[in-house]
Amino acid sequence: MIKKGIKVKVLVGKDKKKEGEVIEIDRKNKRAKVKGINIIKKHVKTTKEKKGGIVSKENFVHLSNLMILEDKKKIEAKK
Repeated sequence: MIKKGIKVKVLVGKDKKKEGEVIEIDRKNKRAKVKGINIIKKHVKTTKEKKGGIVSKENFVHLSNLMILEDKKKIEAKK
């Protein structure tokens, strides 16, 4: 089972064979955000608090396109 903090490898798509850590999971839609994978450009409007512009950020990847490399519990058990 894929959980937050687990290291995964991308199996298909533009980021094929890249590895990263799971940042966020959307269980309802069966998707996960992986650090440094599936980067998109988002146009952000200027507000009083934040400056606007074009921001690069991670987008969701379907869970079926990910393979678990290192489980968090196994890493902790080794220590």
